[in-house]
Amino acid sequence: MDSRFSEQRRERAMSELTTVLKDLAAAGDETDRMVADLDDAQWALDTPAPGWTITDQIAHLTFVFRLAGTAAADPETFRALAEGAKGDFDGAVRAALAAYRGDSPSALLARWRDQRAETIDALAAVPPDRVVPWLVNPLPPAVLACAGLMETFAHGQDIADALGLRREPADWLRHIAGFAVLTRDFGYQTHGLTPPVEPFRFELTGPSGQPWTFGPEDAAQRVTGPALDFCLLVTRRRHRDDLALTATGAAADHWLGIAQAYRGPAGEGRRPGQFPGTAR
Repeated sequence: MDSRFSEQRRERAMSELTTVLKDLAAAGDETDRMVADLDDAQWALDTPAPGWTITDQIAHLTFVFRLAGTAAADPETFRALAEGAKGDFDGAVRAALAAYRGDSPSALLARWRDQRAETIDALAAVPPDRVVPWLVNPLPPAVLACAGLMETFAHGQDIADALGLRREPADWLRHIAGFAVLTRDFGYQTHGLTPPVEPFRFELTGPSGQPWTFGPEDAAQRVTGPALDFCLLVTRRRHRDDLALTATGAAADHWLGIAQAYRGPAGEGRRPGQFPGTAR
């Protein structure tokens, strides 16, 4: 019975990884289409992230994918890289981005395309019962792929905003929503706060109108609303005032103001009303 159960878990993990990697490829292709035909002047456009151009956004994604691909394919090299960045990870990221700034837009785009493909292949090759070393704790490859989806969505949104494009939400947002639920406490940690012990209930509506639910049904603390708005909130690409999200309970309401699905400094976020008409 134990061996059958283990095999069932293995098959589920493999199926989950296959699905999220397919969606990671689709998310990368979406952002790729936004920049593929830009001229050099457009690559230099400022995005809503202060100090970041479109070039910087793609360079960052290339770097993040390189880190994830290295972690999956060559764990020892990744551990050495992570050890070298200890104490000043943000500085290490800035130094890494500098290495891409000398590339022409076409060369940078080619590097990102190659790196996306290599990283997806590397994650697909990880046995489903293994974990991949990461910046704080080892992660299952499917969870690391969800983190990559979150990064792709967030930086892709900055590019879309810089170009005045409206993105069509896709069902792969479910992976980002689930990742944000898994990392609920990051906002508390960033602000030096103790996370609440009580669980939250998240009731989200997917792009096709389907319900996506996370957490116990009887939880007193609840967050409800469109899944797209939720993903924009946790990536801090929209201010909560411009989103159609509702909190029930004081703890859930407080969380909406500090939510983030990534570790480290929260960043400046976005101002209320910066993107009129966002709320639905």
